[in-house]
Amino acid sequence: MGKEEPAGRTEIPPGTLYMLILKTLARLGPAHGYGIAQHIQQTSENVLQVEEGSLYPALQRMLIKGWVVAEWGQSENNRRARYYHLTPAGRKQLGVEMAEFHKVMGAIGRVIQPA
Repeated sequence: MGKEEPAGRTEIPPGTLYMLILKTLARLGPAHGYGIAQHIQQTSENVLQVEEGSLYPALQRMLIKGWVVAEWGQSENNRRARYYHLTPAGRKQLGVEMAEFHKVMGAIGRVIQPA
């Protein structure tokens, strides 16, 4: 079977990390990686936790795809941080990701509903 997760942690479902990051940037505006991870964790009431090993590679891929742009700035605690901004292409991709998510969730719902 799959690997066991530590108690209280839930793995982010495959294919949803981009959507969660894009939605976070759409809600918050520019944010640094730690802020994005914190927002996802807090908004999900600590159910979803984005690990650095997943977040930063995903952000890098999103930069390459043109969904986000980044610039260096100062964080709330005066540390140098890379701030990510949603682009028009990223906003469009968020719509695509959301539509696909709702399609998959609807299909799962149909499969698991009582006969």
